[in-house]
Amino acid sequence: MSESAIISKVWNFANVLRDDGVGYGDYLEQITYLLFLKMADELNKPPYNKGLKFPKLKNAQGEEEANAETCDWQTLSQKRGLELETFYNQMLRSLGSEKGTLGQIFIKSQNKIQDPSKLLKIIDMIDKEQWSLMGTDVKGKIYEGLLEKNAEDTKSGAGQYFTPRSLIKTMVACVRPKPMKTLIDPACGTGGFFLAAYDFIKSQNLDQEEKEFLKNKTFHGNEIVANTRRMALMNMFLHNIGEIDGETLVSSADALVSDNGIRYDYVLANPPFGKKSSMTITNEEGKQEKQDYIINRQDFVATTANKQLNFLQHIKTLLKLTGEAAVVLPDNVLFEGGAGETVRKELMKTTELHTILRLPTGIFYAQGVKANVLFFDNKPASKDPWTKDVWIYDYRSNISHTLKKNPMTSEHLQDFVKLYNPENRNKRTETYSETNPEGRWRKFTYAEIIERDKTNLDIFWIKDKSLTDLDNLPDPDVLANEIIENIEAGLNSFKEIMETINGDES
Repeated sequence: MSESAIISKVWNFANVLRDDGVGYGDYLEQITYLLFLKMADELNKPPYNKGLKFPKLKNAQGEEEANAETCDWQTLSQKRGLELETFYNQMLRSLGSEKGTLGQIFIKSQNKIQDPSKLLKIIDMIDKEQWSLMGTDVKGKIYEGLLEKNAEDTKSGAGQYFTPRSLIKTMVACVRPKPMKTLIDPACGTGGFFLAAYDFIKSQNLDQEEKEFLKNKTFHGNEIVANTRRMALMNMFLHNIGEIDGETLVSSADALVSDNGIRYDYVLANPPFGKKSSMTITNEEGKQEKQDYIINRQDFVATTANKQLNFLQHIKTLLKLTGEAAVVLPDNVLFEGGAGETVRKELMKTTELHTILRLPTGIFYAQGVKANVLFFDNKPASKDPWTKDVWIYDYRSNISHTLKKNPMTSEHLQDFVKLYNPENRNKRTETYSETNPEGRWRKFTYAEIIERDKTNLDIFWIKDKSLTDLDNLPDPDVLANEIIENIEAGLNSFKEIMETINGDES
């Protein structure tokens, strides 16, 4: 079957199941389980002969039953009707209690396809292809497409785990990760940064040692949501990152809780949206309530419940002395007082915060997000601040993007990458000047920034044309989208104020 035919078939099943009330997210989960089992089955046969072991069905206590059937593709693909549904449910539960990568893929797994005939059609579709022989670009295209469709379903909330791929590629093009280096994403979602970095490094004419390091030792991540973590692991497998029976490259641990002491060459991340960290407790009256979850770590300069500021501090800790970071963060990190000001000052003192990319609205699946990319390099201890100049590229003022009609592409950010000058950052030229006040690329000295109120890094200088040129307003749908984004952002801010006043997040 041709590549386009395979992709079309996978998508058609998604649409058929959607009519039955099975969303993209649920379909994606089942595809993940079944693809993993099929690929494991292929790898157990010549020429691979991996010898992967799968358990027998387990009882309620999690113990294998002596005469039970094996939880593998061969057994599953021979079942039909009610027997198929029963075995599939028992198999998912049994595999979810396994250790290592196998357990991480199947933990908390459930059958969301209640019609055995439709489940069988998906099994047959997967069974007819040799996925291990298929090009990683084809497998990746299928899976990434499903992930993006899932992110578009705003009701599922999956959008917060999906960073626009055009933005990810731009960040990787600026950082330019090298072979034999380590990279971590402490909030990796479905693994988008890993895939873009993998493609960039792979294109560098690697020798065998470098290829082996890239596959098994370069990438590390954290993702606390089980369903998202399994998708990240599967996404990586389909793109040839990691071994199906190797160490789990994505940890289920909460990255913010502690510092495990391991340091990395690169951090690429888009930490989850939402300012506050909270935990649910049961109070004296027996009612559940949320309380701010304040992270208190010795390596942090500020103690706060602000999740974004904590991730920024954690990312600084993760870097080797020569480490480089590119991180997507919301506007509040740039202007918030108190802990925010403390973190910004420390960041500019102990790292070289050399670049900020101001992002437009309308590029994220989660509404009301105004964000930026901070690029900084870690440095050894010094009396003087390492940040000398901060270069800001304003790709927000008078820029309009919508997810459907005018999505942001890598081409839209080519000018930024060129001006960023990743091959020699010391040779940069401003496009802003007194004669060109609309120039989007502008340099601010450390002295200029430190004199600003609260060391505010939320800097913009280009006039908003919609306020002055009423004859050339954007299209109505673009204007409507901007209004929604602003209202959402305002509502989020008001919610945070009320939570602070009330002392909870109810």
